[in-house]
Amino acid sequence: MNKSVISTDQAPAAIGPYSQAVKLGDTVYLSGQIPLVPDTMTLVDGDISAQVHQVFRNLRAVCEAAGGSLQDIVKLNIFLTDLSHFATVNDIMTEYFVQPYPARAAIGVAALPKGANVEMDGVMGLA
Repeated sequence: MNKSVISTDQAPAAIGPYSQAVKLGDTVYLSGQIPLVPDTMTLVDGDISAQVHQVFRNLRAVCEAAGGSLQDIVKLNIFLTDLSHFATVNDIMTEYFVQPYPARAAIGVAALPKGANVEMDGVMGLA
């Protein structure tokens, strides 16, 4: 088994016993990213839009550290504390992805770490 840990200082450090991502063969499993600013490890200032943009920036940094890009994500999971932000997430997502879009789930949750309003994780395929 060819398993390796992916780590970058361009994304927030893990806040628990997990890796930012794990690569197994040509597949990269991306841990959940919340809207932490990597340099300060605090939530980004601003509304849900600012939080969603920060999460995508964090995911992009981990994807790039693994040798890929956001466009290589084949499955994206989005966790929202308020599903009324679903349309906002959709609009912002089109700024970071082009077709074919990844498979996706959007899940409403009661709470997220550090009081975040959004978290995303995913699976990336490297060819």
